[in-house]
Amino acid sequence: RECIVNVPPGIGQSCPTDPEALLVAAFDFGFQLHEGQFRASGDPYIVHPVAVADLLRDIGASAPVIAAGFLHDVVEDTDVSLVEIEAHFGAEVRELVEGVTKLGGIHFNNRTEAQAENLRRMFLAMASDIRVVLVKLADRLHNMRTLEHMPPHKRVAIARETLEIFAPLAHRLGMWQYKEELADLSFSHLFPEEHAALRSSIDARAAQHTDALDGAKRRIAEMVEADEWLQGRVASIDVEGRTKSVHSTWP
Repeated sequence: RECIVNVPPGIGQSCPTDPEALLVAAFDFGFQLHEGQFRASGDPYIVHPVAVADLLRDIGASAPVIAAGFLHDVVEDTDVSLVEIEAHFGAEVRELVEGVTKLGGIHFNNRTEAQAENLRRMFLAMASDIRVVLVKLADRLHNMRTLEHMPPHKRVAIARETLEIFAPLAHRLGMWQYKEELADLSFSHLFPEEHAALRSSIDARAAQHTDALDGAKRRIAEMVEADEWLQGRVASIDVEGRTKSVHSTWP
């Protein structure tokens, strides 16, 4: 808190440089600015930036990116300017927050695949720093996790945009965990009955799927370990597998 109180606005007064201190200051800054604001769920607004920062931490993002997660909505939702963000947290954090703010102004209105692809390309082109897209994806993922609190017409619009823009973006960046959850959450709001039926079917076969997956992983590992050419070239192997998500099983 001292860092925020003592640093006057103005370029060149950046603070702090230590990663841990940066995150503490970014959280505190966001907490103070969002105080008195609430989400549609009734939760204090700060719950959202904290969740976004947590998602970014889970993928191993750097301190400036996590700090941008704490701060990604302050320019749009409070009276703080980008100049003040830079004064408190430096140019790197300011550029990330600015990039996320710009991307927030793009919305998908045309459902054709060509237009969707154009918008995905626009996102990547506008984000000269790909880390901006990571913050935006984390932002969208938490919003999707709490989408049930929005009015029905907004839920459908946001879910469609997520399925057609954000899930493919996550896939393109190799973030398959984000991609799968974004697609599944979108599917659950766009086609709730189909989603419920598939979810029930997958859950009923969960034990069978797990046994089959474990068996396949074990056999693949044994085959690789027995391969003479690989012996001495590969120190160890780790075979991963997963059950298909609800959305990916839908015809």
